Amino acid sequence: MESLSQQLERFSEVLAASRTPHVRSWSPATVRRALQWARYMRHVYRRFGHHAGIRLALDRRLRDQWRREDGAAPATYSGLTSFRALGRCDLLLAQRLLGNRAFGDAAFRCLLGQLCPGPGARDAEEETLQDRLALLARRRAAVHLLRAGGLGESPAAHEDPLTQTQAELLLQRLREVGQAAAEGPRSLLCGLWERLPQNSFLGVIAAALLLPSSPPEPPQKELELDSPKTPGEGRHELVQWLLGKSDTMAAFCHSLPAGLLASVVGLHPELFPAYLALLTDWGRQLSYDLQKGIWVGAEARDGPWEELLSRFQSLCQAPSPLKDEVLRALETCKAQDGGFEVPGLSIWTDLLLALGSGV
Repeated sequence: MESLSQQLERFSEVLAASRTPHVRSWSPATVRRALQWARYMRHVYRRFGHHAGIRLALDRRLRDQWRREDGAAPATYSGLTSFRALGRCDLLLAQRLLGNRAFGDAAFRCLLGQLCPGPGARDAEEETLQDRLALLARRRAAVHLLRAGGLGESPAAHEDPLTQTQAELLLQRLREVGQAAAEGPRSLLCGLWERLPQNSFLGVIAAALLLPSSPPEPPQKELELDSPKTPGEGRHELVQWLLGKSDTMAAFCHSLPAGLLASVVGLHPELFPAYLALLTDWGRQLSYDLQKGIWVGAEARDGPWEELLSRFQSLCQAPSPLKDEVLRALETCKAQDGGFEVPGLSIWTDLLLALGSGV
């Protein structure tokens, strides 16, 4: 019993440290040991949760510990405050580490690997830490939706609240790693791209680019030496990362809905030339099928004519100068293709004819 109480006190100290700058020195091995320890503490909770005598004794030991910490109250104490807290100590540890800006990149990648281990065998009766963090994110998203519901603050306001919450967390993490190292944001995004489901991650990126900017800091805050100066609050790094990775940019432009992409490039015109280039390359891959009377791709990966048209339609529904630039580009492509006015000879002619009624 004494050995278990001592382990409880030591883990409580680890949990308290997870909110402090001390985690800067944590290595991946330290992260793995801390999570293993947290899982063991959760096992203790499940094993002795119905044993009143042991539960009361451990509760008393934990109360004595936080009272020794400079007389701290339970609401302000960072360690374990009750035996019941053992039931979610792994979740609490992971959540604190994810939100600690002092957490190092290598340790952060290790934590992501622990939270997103990928496919593999798992105990059907054991709820994983990843599952429980996802549930926590859904609850935070629900709170966010209730707070923002009906306000129409941004194009992302009507999107999936879980995606919007993930987008906010992504921008927060980009700000933190950007302050620590110049290459921090790029390294973080590359790691997430390799580990996470790519279509879902692209949706989170789009939602992050559509989130409203934070209000400007008051003058006295701007004068503080330690105040963050990250350009665009993480959005600039997202845009530069997309532009620097052609395969990711192509997936971004092909996978997301046309209206969503039009909103993104409308707010971030740096992305428009790359998006337009991908659309024109897409058009050049299509050829006219005389029997079917439609434009078709030579390969299965070439998107259909209808999808290409919908993307140009969404861009043409945007305000000037975006709409004007799209029409100008299509007219240029048409002229380079021979300037035909008859349908079926040039895809650019057909696109302009199809767009004519809605422009």
